[in-house]
Amino acid sequence: MDIHSLTIILASASPRRRQLLAEAGYKFKVIPSRIYEASFPAEGVTPVDYAKQLALAKATDVAQKHPNSLVIGADTVVDFDGRIVGKPADAKDAERITRMLFSRPHKVITGLALICKSRELRLVEAETTVVYPRKLTDTQIAEHIASGIWRDKAGAYAIREEDDPFVDHIDGSLTNVMGMPMELLSREIINFQKLK
Repeated sequence: MDIHSLTIILASASPRRRQLLAEAGYKFKVIPSRIYEASFPAEGVTPVDYAKQLALAKATDVAQKHPNSLVIGADTVVDFDGRIVGKPADAKDAERITRMLFSRPHKVITGLALICKSRELRLVEAETTVVYPRKLTDTQIAEHIASGIWRDKAGAYAIREEDDPFVDHIDGSLTNVMGMPMELLSREIINFQKLK
């Protein structure tokens, strides 16, 4: 299948996902999904399966109205000792999450779904990166919460590409922690083109 014959749609409003796709040279439209993430219960589901489930739901939602396009859905969660950590509800929740996550290593998982509904094609995968945090002072945590950067971010933070004050080092894909595992996306698009 020639992927260049398809319109690519990113089913996400995330500026970082949009930036990563654009920097990689993809030509695409942005049509955010309208699913309500809180309606997907996390209990009894592994963090990997949960991220894949949400990515698929987002892609499917947009693909319903754009069946001839290649729709890309993604969802990022944080796995702390097997528990799913999503986006903070408010500043108090963001502080709780920050104190918890930056006490020891945790995993960042992004589910990725590619759908072309008219051709009945679907691929769903996930990428995992281990994040080794720096120890944060109370002042650093207070400044982070006051900044509001944590809003709408899984795990209440967004990693910087260089010299991140919160992260000592990572094991795995940096772009995965940023919300779109570009290496996995590239492989999945190649696999997508092999499908009939």
